[in-house]
Amino acid sequence: MPLYEYSCETCSRKIELLIRGDEKPVCPHCQSTTLTKLLSVVSGHVAKGGGDSGAGGMCGRPQCGMGGCAGLG
Repeated sequence: MPLYEYSCETCSRKIELLIRGDEKPVCPHCQSTTLTKLLSVVSGHVAKGGGDSGAGGMCGRPQCGMGGCAGLG
């Protein structure tokens, strides 16, 4: 289920809502349905420990997602 970020045109608050199917978003603060969908930054999981460990996919670099860490100093 997608999580979307909205700006309420009535109360000017920024909110995140979990929207299911054809559900219409509603501001939880003022109950307005006049919301503008915002562009959000996509986040992903990075392995704990960070740093260049040399183990495939463990440093958190996008290039290393498929185990390509070796040789990327």
